Amino acid sequence: MTTDWHCIEKVPVEVTPLTRVDSTEVHPLKQMTVTVLESKGTRNRKSSSSSAMGILDPLSQAFDGSDPLSQFARQASLEVDPLSQIAAEYELSASGVMKADSPLEEAIEPWSSRRSAILSKYTTAERLSIVTSFVSGNESIKAQTTMTEKVKHRLEQLDDFTDAAYHMQDVSQQEYVSRIEQLNLELVQAWNNDHRVTALKIAIQCSKLLADTSVMQFYPSQFVLITDILDIFGKLVYDRLKVKAGYIRPGSTNPAALPDNFTPDMVPEMAKETCLNWFYKIASIRELLPRFYVEAAILKCYSFLTSTEFNLALLRLTRIIRGIGDPLVSIYARCYLCRVGMTVTSDREYIKENLTDLFTVYHTMFSPRLKNELTRQRLEMPTYLSLYIPALDWIMQGMAVHTPEPVLDEILDKCLGQKNNGLLLNSVMASFSCNFLAKRATKLLRAIADNASAEDFPQAQLLRALGSCLVMATQVPDEKQQVWVEAMKLIGELKVPGQFILAIESWAEFTSSSYNLSHVAAILEDLLTHMGQNRVFEQHYAEMQVVVDKIVCNSKDLEGLLTLDNFMPVLDLFQKESVKMDVCRNIMMVYKDKIEGKTNDPVTTNALMYICRVLNDSVNALTVEDERRQIGGLISHMIKQVDFGRDFESQLAFYVDARAAFLNLDTVYATLIHCVNNLAMETRRMIRGQHSRKTAAFVRACAAYCFITIPSIVAVATRMDLYLVSGSVALQNLCLGQADSCLEAAIELIPELPAVVEVDGKLKSTENYLTGYIGSLLSTLIIVPDSPDRGVLFLLRLLLDKLKLYQFDEAHSQCEATLTNIYLSVLDMLSTAAQDSYPYHIPGIVSNDELYGSDPKFIHEIDGLSSKIADQILINLKILADKGQFKVQSNLALELFTRIVRGTDITRDKQFTLAVNLWNLVTKNKALLDGKALMGVLGIVEQTRKAHGNTVLGKRLEELVMRMRNKL
Repeated sequence: MTTDWHCIEKVPVEVTPLTRVDSTEVHPLKQMTVTVLESKGTRNRKSSSSSAMGILDPLSQAFDGSDPLSQFARQASLEVDPLSQIAAEYELSASGVMKADSPLEEAIEPWSSRRSAILSKYTTAERLSIVTSFVSGNESIKAQTTMTEKVKHRLEQLDDFTDAAYHMQDVSQQEYVSRIEQLNLELVQAWNNDHRVTALKIAIQCSKLLADTSVMQFYPSQFVLITDILDIFGKLVYDRLKVKAGYIRPGSTNPAALPDNFTPDMVPEMAKETCLNWFYKIASIRELLPRFYVEAAILKCYSFLTSTEFNLALLRLTRIIRGIGDPLVSIYARCYLCRVGMTVTSDREYIKENLTDLFTVYHTMFSPRLKNELTRQRLEMPTYLSLYIPALDWIMQGMAVHTPEPVLDEILDKCLGQKNNGLLLNSVMASFSCNFLAKRATKLLRAIADNASAEDFPQAQLLRALGSCLVMATQVPDEKQQVWVEAMKLIGELKVPGQFILAIESWAEFTSSSYNLSHVAAILEDLLTHMGQNRVFEQHYAEMQVVVDKIVCNSKDLEGLLTLDNFMPVLDLFQKESVKMDVCRNIMMVYKDKIEGKTNDPVTTNALMYICRVLNDSVNALTVEDERRQIGGLISHMIKQVDFGRDFESQLAFYVDARAAFLNLDTVYATLIHCVNNLAMETRRMIRGQHSRKTAAFVRACAAYCFITIPSIVAVATRMDLYLVSGSVALQNLCLGQADSCLEAAIELIPELPAVVEVDGKLKSTENYLTGYIGSLLSTLIIVPDSPDRGVLFLLRLLLDKLKLYQFDEAHSQCEATLTNIYLSVLDMLSTAAQDSYPYHIPGIVSNDELYGSDPKFIHEIDGLSSKIADQILINLKILADKGQFKVQSNLALELFTRIVRGTDITRDKQFTLAVNLWNLVTKNKALLDGKALMGVLGIVEQTRKAHGNTVLGKRLEELVMRMRNKL
């Protein structure tokens, strides 16, 4: 037969109301008066615990002595509808009963954020042991004739652990953690199945595991895992008591659920008695450690009894810890007590007493017996002392928050008064206010200097901690220069490279942010001295990288830092390519973010070039595109920042050196080409377009630089863009030969342009790019004069030839539409080229309008070329119709019709007939077009007719208008 923990909870103990639970002198096993609820609604009767009650039937056990229907009714009455609950909570809030959680808990770093760090830091490869089973099955019960026997049996069950328990020996850390997680699930499962005794057994036996220090280096993680289970157990007990405590609002007869921030006067007596029973059961646990931990786990349940009990209970539990002999076990017990105490009260008297007790027993950490145990476990004293850090930091931080400086001074003096006080000093610097510590930096440095014992806390870690405090402090330390000198002296005396690099990290950050470059130079010199001997740096790349990164990030004069004598030698210590690349990349990222002004200092420029060369050399075939883009951007920014002012020749020489140094990145080459083009345009601006022999030679050198650099770029589209820009710049600087070469090279690349490119992981057609590019190219070709050696419109004819070789994307269904749009742009260009005067010119450049002067032969060439293009457009329109692209065909036909009307002589029958046929083609599918667009074209033709009046052209236009109206 299985029992129900309801029976244990619902045997209330009649006690005199307590103001302090720990002041009672009645032991739970002593005979006591009990109150039994009889069935059928009879009144309560009191009897001695020794009086006979008879054998309880299962229903009586399950329903607390009352009949089942009454029990169900009572439980149902506790279930409140949501609106009633909200209304009750609102009334409580309005009356000021509800209160916030302890502000002390909110003021410090939450335990949950420290939990993961502890589990990841304190690990072991040693074999562990753990109890693997606590119960042999379901809870059992035998017939009892009296209530005293019933209660006594429950207590015997709590004592009966070892009968059903056996141990797992030599388990790994992972197996240990898995078993703890399993126990966690077993506890919750047992609780949900109403096996309260089983759940309590698991909590008690888990607490016993915290006495095991056979593998000390794992103890902090062991503490975290076990207290997780205890926290869950405490929450289960608290939530159950809260559910069982029905609250009757003033003026109402219906019980409601307790609000989150209830007061003890809202809790009914039955719930209080149940809560007391829990504390009495825990008080009956014979072993000190599980009794302490389980009571601490349900400490919050005191809120059901009295609002003043927390402080007294915390002080009582603090004094219980004095019975724990092992200093490691005791300090984590204090940590747990402080952790749960912060959730229920803001009073810190118990924390202060824990800290006082800790100072009293601090010397036991260095006892000969403990040193023998460390020898057996092969642990060094610094490693052992590090096990105390999580617990001691938590206690110290809880005491330091919102504490006046005189009290902190008192605590600090007590820490300094201890022998081997390195651990305490480390905790003080991790917990106290940084400004408080900064004011006392000299005092702390002297204490650290006296703390050089081999068995004590590592001096380097103390120096690192103090440096970190000074970094975060907003106040300047007293005797700032003396503090730095003494700290550097202590750090310089550290002989072990690992200890030196540990200590120097925070001081390097503090020095670079608070002192001038001479102090930073001293840091770099010490770093070079300690890490450069016997290739020690090879074992400390990561630490050195952090030091250099912090110096660079916090330096107020980055350019000055780069020029220090020891900076580049320190950088050379990073002989592992991947690490050196990371360091250099971080330097350039900081340079990009912090440096806004230009530089022309040769030392700074050489340092930047060296760093960027390291980044460039790290790029290879396996480098991912994002990294290429990032490195290219950093180098490009550096190139833009180097400015020699009006010394254009030095500037061009720098660009030449940069081109030779950075061979692997298209982004950098593109930046260099743009910079050289800007240099040429700046030259033109300064001399106002009137080149001398010297400046003309210089701009030609710039054009030559661009022309020979562009082929090194891989991306075809980038090359095409750069050729077009460079050709335009050369043209504006009157370098006609260079301009022709650049534009011709751009046209020659059109067949090489891929049909599709990958953009953001997706394939995208290049047809839209090609259309826009050719439009820009044609606008430039208008003002480019024909070469006497190459015939009329040579570059345009070359463009049309190369365009035929472009391989369109086969998956694209409108390649004819793309070609037609390009041909329409060519017609626009030819129409402009036939004008007597072009709409724009470049000073000093004789364009074709001036070169040919509307010569009939030139116009004839334009007409012939226009006819060929128009014929090709008509062919494309027919292909579009064959493919069923009627809307596209009509739109393109309308565009051609507009150009025919506005740009040709429609008095000729051929042109007039072509215009009429195009309009018929457009209106054939006018349902697919925008009617406003058609009326707009009609309006343009009418305006053109009015402008020509009764001329022959005007009459022809009038006839065309009539035909257009008929089709509409």
